[in-house]
Amino acid sequence: MTALSPAPLAVPVWLRPTRWRWWVQVLAVYAVARVVSAVILLIVAQAQVANVWTPAAPSYLEYTGLMWDASWYRQIAEHGYPAQLPIGADGLVQQNVWAFYPLFPVLVRGVMAVTGAPWQVAGPLLALVAGAGAMVVIHRAVEVGAPRAVRARPGLALATVTLVAFFPTAVVLQIAYTESLALLLVASALLLIVRRRYLLAVPVVLALGFTRAVALPMALVVVVHAVARWRASRRSADPPDPTVGSWDDLTRRDAVGLGGLLAAAAVSGVAWQVVCGAVTGVPDGYLQTQAAWRARPDVVPVIPWVDTSRWLLGGWGPAALVAVLAGVVALLLCAPARRLGPELRAWPAAYLAYLVGVAEPGTSLGRFLLLAFPFAAVTASMVRSDAGRRRAWAVSIVVLMVLCQVGWVWALWRLTPPSGWPP
Repeated sequence: MTALSPAPLAVPVWLRPTRWRWWVQVLAVYAVARVVSAVILLIVAQAQVANVWTPAAPSYLEYTGLMWDASWYRQIAEHGYPAQLPIGADGLVQQNVWAFYPLFPVLVRGVMAVTGAPWQVAGPLLALVAGAGAMVVIHRAVEVGAPRAVRARPGLALATVTLVAFFPTAVVLQIAYTESLALLLVASALLLIVRRRYLLAVPVVLALGFTRAVALPMALVVVVHAVARWRASRRSADPPDPTVGSWDDLTRRDAVGLGGLLAAAAVSGVAWQVVCGAVTGVPDGYLQTQAAWRARPDVVPVIPWVDTSRWLLGGWGPAALVAVLAGVVALLLCAPARRLGPELRAWPAAYLAYLVGVAEPGTSLGRFLLLAFPFAAVTASMVRSDAGRRRAWAVSIVVLMVLCQVGWVWALWRLTPPSGWPP
């Protein structure tokens, strides 16, 4: 007789190895990143001296809810916008809340009304939650919008989320700033465009126009997407196998939806300027308000970048600026970038070109780059070695980004009166 083998021990369900759902992984990465940023903020806050916004060594909520632009947004949430632009003794418009877009403070005011929480609690909390939503949508946007890149680099979507969550200026995703909400809306718009949900994308793009001045570049994304669909539909009206190739059926309904979305992006890009002019009675009141923050007395395209390059590097400045812009173009044209979908390539290109055209380069540029999140996918795609080396690379780059984040918070978020560089 053969001896009977002992029956295997039953393993409890909660001890069995399981694979976390993708969204749990995304939120876990985001949570770790925000805890790291919170520790950095708490440490730096101990060296913060008293200033116009906070006492010395402020609490975490004071430091994330009241410093810098957060107090401008608080003023909007609690008092709204003035009907008249403030004019200084020199006859020029002074700095005022019309420079800041309304959707984030309005949403925070709603949270304050429902919960009774003060601004310094509701503001950072809403930013933190919006940032979590942005990470989830970014993961889906990369998976849906860059299938070739995902096949070439397994785990690309989560790697992209990791790079964005630990980006040197990602600390603003838990501060009462608009970056987290804007990132959520940008990623949502791109995902809806890729999935051809044009009517659903319309309110998202309109909301973006009342969050930050970044809606106009989305119009170019819509154009690029429409051209890509039109070209695919022209390749073959009756392909032998519709499941093969890039054949597409661009219907009249799609064309109408794309037209409506393009119009929404164009309207959204100028809506806040029109509102400011209508309320204050000054047609270019928004531009005059923006000029109050600039080194030049007026808002002009491109020239501030040349001036800043000369200020930093002297005669070599313009050449260095051209070299940097050429490097960005090369990055957009490299093989990993070409594996992204046309929408994920078009957005950072349009957005950065827009910044060069309308923004004045300064210390805030670092946080502006958060919205160009497809660059994180390009960076992650460049590492295609085995899983062990990819993990080592990920750890190295995260450590480097955390060190840069420490430097950013210490140098810019910490204010030493009477003046400082705005983050």
